[in-house]
Amino acid sequence: MSSSPRVTESSVRTRTMASLQRNLSRTQTAQDQISSGKQLHRPSDSPTGTVTALQLRSEVRAQKKYSTNADDAMGRLGTVQDTLQDATVLVAKVRELTLAASSAGGGSTPEANKARAAEIEQIKGTLIQYANTKYMDRPVFGGATPGNAAYGSTGGYTGEADGEVLRTIGPNAKVRVDVRGPEVFGAETLPGSTDPNPAQLFNVLQGLTDAMRDGDSAGITAGLKNLDKASEILNSTLSEVGARYNRVTQMKQSAEDRLMSVSSQLSDIEDVDLPKAIMELQLQQTSYQAALAATAKVIQPSLIDFLR
Repeated sequence: MSSSPRVTESSVRTRTMASLQRNLSRTQTAQDQISSGKQLHRPSDSPTGTVTALQLRSEVRAQKKYSTNADDAMGRLGTVQDTLQDATVLVAKVRELTLAASSAGGGSTPEANKARAAEIEQIKGTLIQYANTKYMDRPVFGGATPGNAAYGSTGGYTGEADGEVLRTIGPNAKVRVDVRGPEVFGAETLPGSTDPNPAQLFNVLQGLTDAMRDGDSAGITAGLKNLDKASEILNSTLSEVGARYNRVTQMKQSAEDRLMSVSSQLSDIEDVDLPKAIMELQLQQTSYQAALAATAKVIQPSLIDFLR
């Protein structure tokens, strides 16, 4: 023979209050989600979602860093590229002057060649200024030098002979964002020797200036050949820098695309569906009000309650 469980006034009140507290807790959760716009406030809300969100946040930070590094790389390589393009224009001008000075016509008079020598001397000064071009207060042709200049006033290299400036622009992807001066304008001395390198751009310009002032036709002809060698190095470096710039541009776009994708995934996990949350809040409020009304009918005040 089974007996029904005894239900006392105290147990009814206890269970009723616990039910009301649970309902109120759900109402508070809905309010928190609407006010914060997030559905995850603590790991217990969704353990698996929390782990996934942490992983996605880590990737978001990494992609943002890649994009920032790519911006810096594009700034540096863009500065190098623009400078080299300007330098090639000046070198082409020097070649025109040299061809005119080496011609057998009346334009190659000593007076005209001295004027050309003065112009080439000014171009050399401008090219030295180009060689000291800076980005973020660092010379782009100085390697990893901490100094403020890559070349001295006479065209001597003062930057770092070794070392590279690298930027990480993707997972296991680094790109060099500097070009050392000797790689662009030529080494000052011949390999394995202390003799001046005749094909070094600034040495070429100085040699042409001296030859034109001295009326040395053989020196002008030799200078023209060396100028072509220096120009070839300049153009080759410009092409390489352009290729690096294109790679950085592609990697930046890839990082931004990935960042958008990961941010969307993170939003799906963390962000609340606002219309759904509002409906849930209204439902919980209605439910709570109904529960209060039902409780008021079930739990009637006793004589003791009135005496209190």
